[in-house]
Amino acid sequence: MENNYVGKKMRYMKRNVLIYGAGLMGRGIAQVYARNPEHTVYLYDIKDNGTMEKIEASLADFVSKGVLTEEDKTAQMARISFVPELTKDFCQTIDIVVEAVFENMELKQNVFANLEELCREDTIFCTNSSVMSPTEISAKVKNKSRFVGTHFWNPATLIPLVEIIKAKDSSDETAQTVYDILSSVGKKPIICRKDVPGFVANRLQHALWREAIYIVEQGIADAETVDKAIKYSFGLRLPQLPPLVNSDMVGTDLTYNIHSYILKYLCDAKEPSPLLVKMKDEGKMGFKSGEGFYKWDQASIEKENADLNAYLIKMLYNK
Repeated sequence: MENNYVGKKMRYMKRNVLIYGAGLMGRGIAQVYARNPEHTVYLYDIKDNGTMEKIEASLADFVSKGVLTEEDKTAQMARISFVPELTKDFCQTIDIVVEAVFENMELKQNVFANLEELCREDTIFCTNSSVMSPTEISAKVKNKSRFVGTHFWNPATLIPLVEIIKAKDSSDETAQTVYDILSSVGKKPIICRKDVPGFVANRLQHALWREAIYIVEQGIADAETVDKAIKYSFGLRLPQLPPLVNSDMVGTDLTYNIHSYILKYLCDAKEPSPLLVKMKDEGKMGFKSGEGFYKWDQASIEKENADLNAYLIKMLYNK
């Protein structure tokens, strides 16, 4: 899609953006859209739980790490505001809506059914979901051509990828427009051409997780060994050498030979691992309970979260 990029006119077109849902993801998405100086970003939720204060604190954290200047923070804050209600007059000014409510199908469907009564016919509708079908979410929308999924990864302010998922009736023009808008705010969007469970990135991620858990389940290696094997080998080079480039590098003939030998030995389970079922039944929920594949206390949880943010900032901004 990058070859079809339409240039600066698209990148800097004035747009009014409504983020519907002011939770963690909604606030992060609002910050992302506010990076474009031509965007005016509105956040709506049924109640305001210190939305603007939380956004300011998030931006201040980026200033403290040298990612933003104080001037950047002030400018982005000026482009974001919280709106306590959605009137028809207001919604008629909105060019793109990004829904970011919690993962409940009926709720999401009703949000868009209501928005369609308020917004213009050409307002673009986006649903932020990591698992739910955009086609199903758009069931109550009449003009389905203007509807796509946009899966932002957490934290939305740091992870560059956004998956744009074409629902059954999404138009190519809508998908391309959203692609261009997301490019204008520094994201690395991709288009998933078919509405399939897991879209693109989660299918890849969980294929790896399935094999990782299987190795532990079968007693081949413990959890720490599996994680170290990934972190200090192919995981280290993945940002620069992704799988299909790697396949071309070594040769598709070699890839074929390896797959001819090894695929029959890999986990191909269609249900969750018995080990995962056992852990769930025993209440070993990871961070939530203090034990999963590892043991956790509050200090180690806080360190893991802080280390992740520090790593992402170092990778993306060299700060």
